[in-house]
Amino acid sequence: MRTWFPYPLLSVALLLMWLLLSQSVTPGSILLGLIVSTVLAWVTLKLKPARSRLNRWSRIAGFILRATGDVIRSNIAVTLIILRARRRAVAAGFMTLGIDLEDENALALLACVLTATPGTAWLEYDRRQKILLIHVLDIENEELWRKTIRRYAADLKEIFE
Repeated sequence: MRTWFPYPLLSVALLLMWLLLSQSVTPGSILLGLIVSTVLAWVTLKLKPARSRLNRWSRIAGFILRATGDVIRSNIAVTLIILRARRRAVAAGFMTLGIDLEDENALALLACVLTATPGTAWLEYDRRQKILLIHVLDIENEELWRKTIRRYAADLKEIFE
C-alpha cells in the first residue's frame, strides 16, 4: 500500500483540495482527484524532501497563535497604510537580516509565514552568509520587523533543531 500512496496524508490533502477547487463530488471528479493526488505524491517522492524532527511540540501552538495574531495585525496595518497613502507617501523598502536556521523545513515555514503576512515578501536567502532579504511595505518600523522575524526564527529553531 505504501508504494501506491507514498505520502498518504499528502494524497488525502491534495484530493480534498481538488474536490474543493472543482466544487464537485461526482464519481468522475473523485476518480480524477485520486489519480492527480497519487501522481503528485509520486512526484514528491522523487523530490526526496528533507525530513525534520520536531523537538518541542509544546512550542507549536504558541508559534501558530503568534503568527496568526501578527498576520491579523499586519492586515489592519496594511489597510491603514493604503487608506492614508494619498496623505502620506508609503515608505516601502528592502531589509536584510541575519537568520541562524539550518533546517530546510524551518526555513520554508518561515518563508511561508513572512510571505503570508501582508506587507512583507521573502525575496532571497543566502545559505552561506545566512542573510535573509525581504521587502517590507512599512520600512519605518524596521526594528519591529527585525524583532518579529528573530522571534519567529528563535521559535522555529527550538521546534525543529
